[in-house]
Amino acid sequence: MTTRILVVDDEPRYLRLMEANLITEGYQVIKATNGQEAVDKVATQHPELVLLDIMMPVLDGFSACERIREFSSVPIIIVTARGEEGARVRGLDLGADDYIVKPFSATELLARVRAVLRRVKTSGSTQQSVFNHGNLRIDFARAEVFRNERVVFLSATEYRLLLQFAHNLGQVLTSEDLLSNVWGPEYAEDKEILWVSISRLRQKLEDDPKNPIHIVTRSGLGYTMPPIQE
Repeated sequence: MTTRILVVDDEPRYLRLMEANLITEGYQVIKATNGQEAVDKVATQHPELVLLDIMMPVLDGFSACERIREFSSVPIIIVTARGEEGARVRGLDLGADDYIVKPFSATELLARVRAVLRRVKTSGSTQQSVFNHGNLRIDFARAEVFRNERVVFLSATEYRLLLQFAHNLGQVLTSEDLLSNVWGPEYAEDKEILWVSISRLRQKLEDDPKNPIHIVTRSGLGYTMPPIQE
């Protein structure tokens, strides 16, 4: 089966260059010209590799990379004119597998593509792009949350907190873990901010916030999102 590669760039010349070289090597190419389109195509077309520019309209490459990592482990190579160390480190920290700086040669591009495809087993790597839990639905690709099919508006922090539960279904998460993962390690002891945020989430997500089914307290242990038989 032909390997599908998603090429994401808002510069037509680079889009054409990468497409031509990849097709010559026998790859199937899918194209996108902004970050949100890239996220949508990863969710719907399941490429085996993504070549992702940073500076793009609608959603930049860093944000797109972060969004993709919320629902997929597809290999990502960032391809950008931003070659400074800070940009490279940020891209890798957000989950990119490699980094190519423009301008680049066709030989380098294809070598990096082959190397990443060798390193990463992509079979079965794409996870679900939509998560359902009772009357709650999370569209990871679009970062949208629905309760009883109505959109729920969450802050960025509330959304990150909800993702902790969705990605660890059935597991008990301690307050320290949640604080460190959502707010940062320096907040590991700030229980009050977590209590307030959990309460706010329950008001938005639960039919009965006093008897929650989505975010449940395990006394003395932490919090969990228990599995629900659909």
